[in-house]
Parts: sequence; C-alpha cells; structure tokens
Amino acid sequence: MKGLILSGGLGTRLRPLTYSQQKQLIPVGNKPVLFYAIEDLIEAGIKDIGIIVGPNKEQVMETVKSIDWDANIEFIYQPEPRGIAHAIIVAEEFLDGKPFVMYLGDNLLKEGIVKHVNDFSKSDAEASILLSEVSNPEEFGIAQLNEKNEIVKLIEKPKEPPSNFAVIGIYMFRPAIFRAVKEIKPSWRNQLEIVDAIQWLIDHGYKVKSAFVKGWWKDTGKPEDIIHANRLVLDEINETKNLGTLINSKINGRVVIEENAIIENSLIKGPAIIGKNCKIIDSYIGPYTSVGNNCEIIDTEIEDSVVMEGTKIRGIKRIVESLIGRNAEISINNEYPRGHKMVIGDNSRVRI
Repeated sequence: MKGLILSGGLGTRLRPLTYSQQKQLIPVGNKPVLFYAIEDLIEAGIKDIGIIVGPNKEQVMETVKSIDWDANIEFIYQPEPRGIAHAIIVAEEFLDGKPFVMYLGDNLLKEGIVKHVNDFSKSDAEASILLSEVSNPEEFGIAQLNEKNEIVKLIEKPKEPPSNFAVIGIYMFRPAIFRAVKEIKPSWRNQLEIVDAIQWLIDHGYKVKSAFVKGWWKDTGKPEDIIHANRLVLDEINETKNLGTLINSKINGRVVIEENAIIENSLIKGPAIIGKNCKIIDSYIGPYTSVGNNCEIIDTEIEDSVVMEGTKIRGIKRIVESLIGRNAEISINNEYPRGHKMVIGDNSRVRI
C-alpha cells in the first residue's frame, strides 16, 4: 500500500497563524501535527508516501526534509484547494493504481492505524472509512451504517444527523476510487467532495466498510483544538527527562526538558515540555504547556498553552489557554504613555 497525506489548504480557521505557516506544521507537544500522520503511516508498514502541498509548499517540504524518515516521501503540488477528492486526481500518477491510505494531515489519533490497515488488507472492501462517535454530529460528515457496519450513506454536516458516527479524515481505498473521483460533480463549494466519491462507490455496488477508532482522536482545525490536542499529547508523557540545566529550580510531575535549556529560579509542573536552547527564568510553567525551541520566558506564569519557537515573554503575570505563534514578543509596557500596545493580525483574539 501507498500513503497519501493532505497538507495543503488555507487553514482559515487558524488565522492569523496560518498567514505565515501551514496549519499542519503547527506544533502539538513540540512536534508538527503533520509528523504524527507520517509516523502513523510508517508504523503501519507504509514506506511510499506522497504529501499533497499547496501555497506554502516550500515550508512544508523544508520541514519534512529536516527529518531522516524511514520512508520514500514525495511532494505533490495541488495549485488550489479544490477538495479532498481532487487531491486523489492530482496524486493519481504517484498512486499508480495501488491501494492506499489517505490521511488528512491535521488529524491526531492516539492508537495509530496499524490494526485498521491490516484489517483492510485482509478484507474484500473497496474502501474503509474510520469513524468516531461525537457529541456534536451536525458539525461533521456523518456515516449511516447497516447491521454489518458497512456504510450505506454519508451526509455532510446534517441538520438532523441519522447517527453520531463522524468521518474523521482517514480512509483506505482500492483502485475504484480513481473512477469515482472523476465521475462526481463539484459541490456547492465548487469542490470535489470525498463524501460524494465514497457515495458513488456505494451507489455502484462497491463494498465500503467502516471501523471505529479507539482512544482519542482530534481534528486540529481551530485554536482551541490545538490547545486540547496539546493536552492529550502531553498526557502521554510517562516519565521525566531532563537534558537541560536546572539552577535553583524545581520540577514537579512528568516534564521533558530538551538539550541546552536553562531553568533558573523557576518551577515547572508537568505534564509539560520545554524545547532546546530555552531560557526559563523567575517563572512558573504550569501543566499542559509546551514551549518550543529557542524561547525565553522571564518573570512570567503560563499554563495550558502552546508557545511556538523563538518567542520571548517577559513580565506577564498570568497566561492561560493560549496559542502563541513563532518569534512573538510579549512584555509589559513600562514606558509613557502607559497602556496596552499591540500589533494584532487579522482574525486574532486577545483577552486582557
């Protein structure tokens, strides 16, 4: 089998962060979300992986190439985001008629996909769709199943959902999907929808099975989703690892401190992760916080937050549930006239 990861799109729900970086590169637990998808495919024995890239293709390619993956990875350019089914058309030459796993690159899945790939390989199904039960089915693509857990109908964000079984964005296909994506028509969004392609398979007599994920699953499409995903990933830390330098400081709970980090006169309470070359001075880093590489946090309290690389925070007494982008600077204004001074991008949210 081959693997196809979607890492294009505009990420409008994560602006302003996605004005400057691709949404699948936003870190969770100090690792780009995209890397979790790559790791899941490799763990499932898939070593031939194509990554769909869009407007920020150079950024994605550079980030992925920074790691020596145990796989052959190719990049496939999709000039504009015309739908998930369109991505299959763009990748047809790479996929070369082989069965494949398609993985939306902003998904996080605790259990991985090994069992699901093995089950699909042994089956006679033309497609298999991973599902998860959700409490808000009207916000997702929803599957209606028969007594054999075969999919009989897919409905995108229904007003009256027939079930609460959400389509999570990880699919397994055999070659009939190549015909299906070419037979369907664009939706009202002018996109080729994958739910329409799968429905085409069902309507033309192909077997489409489903499988439910165990453990947590997270779609990281919005800022609050990133923060929640960060909690879930940090909860998987099972021991403390300190590769930095502690000076008159304490660590409580499960904390990872990477190389060359300096922690001085501070308290780090886990689960938390501090990146390489960080300086944490006179500060409190609380649970469920990830601090990226090369950050400085001085005289500040922060918890339940994601701080991306290169950021400097000084003299802020309390930061909670925040998503802070790369190379940001946050400090107290000690000059006249006093007051809050800000440069805020489009679609930002600030609470003071």
